[in-house]
Amino acid sequence: MTQQEIAVVVGAGPGLGNALVHRFARAGMTVAAVSRRGGHVDSTPAADRGRVKGYVCDATQSRQVTTAFAGIERELGVPDLVVFNIGTWDRGGVLELSEDLFVRAWRIGCLAGFLVGQAAARAMLPRGSGTIIFSGATGSIRGGAGFAAFAVPKFGLRALAQSMARELGPKGLHVAHVLIDGMIAAEGENGAQSALAPAAIAESYYGLYRQDRSAWSHEIDLRPMGERF
Repeated sequence: MTQQEIAVVVGAGPGLGNALVHRFARAGMTVAAVSRRGGHVDSTPAADRGRVKGYVCDATQSRQVTTAFAGIERELGVPDLVVFNIGTWDRGGVLELSEDLFVRAWRIGCLAGFLVGQAAARAMLPRGSGTIIFSGATGSIRGGAGFAAFAVPKFGLRALAQSMARELGPKGLHVAHVLIDGMIAAEGENGAQSALAPAAIAESYYGLYRQDRSAWSHEIDLRPMGERF
């Protein structure tokens, strides 16, 4: 195990993605910020920017995921923490949705989670330790009218997280699913009664990573104080 802790955020970008990168870097971790366009390193506070390296990867493409993780291991080390934070926000009635849109939403929200989770597990298992966190949503447990293309991938991602946790937990890997039950405030905002602050969500992810293996959480749900559930 490397002395320097390594975090990988797949889905770095405005909002929660950047907040995760910032939180892990502030904790002294070296962070691989992964996105389709290159990781948003410039948005990291100057004091922590040297700990962040950007990587370009379309997580729906298995070859690109494999290449990205190989590069991260070669340049930074074996990840201690991997976060999958990708999804879509596609709306439309069942009669309106096209097959292409539905398949695209599934590839981004679920297949990509499988590819990233698999790559993370392959890297971590020889060492026998590591944390993998998947970002979920209200749609992970409830399919709303007009949200079939959003809920189906989220349901699948939650099932993937459960299966991985049961398979990999006894081998030393902590697999967790975070159900974000509410709207996320804009980047830099503190949140309010009706929206979750990205920095506050990131704090909960970091807390999951720091949990002792004698008391792991598999799933936590986060919502603002005014959210009905």
